[in-house]
Amino acid sequence: MPQMDGYSATKAIRSLDHPNARVPVIALTACAMAGDIERCIEAGMNDHLAKPIDLRSHEMGFGRWLSPN
Repeated sequence: MPQMDGYSATKAIRSLDHPNARVPVIALTACAMAGDIERCIEAGMNDHLAKPIDLRSHEMGFGRWLSPN
């Protein structure tokens, strides 16, 4: 994102005075160290999924936050 990174975007979403400000935000990044995960959570993200893509773990990770309506 040229204007802001995911941390800034999440903080901006969370600062909105709108019901959609609580939409689940899940980081998908190559950074998987403990400090990186904590930084995502501190920015207001709900979860952190690491690359490379592992279909089973990512399916479970997204499943924690997404529910069929």
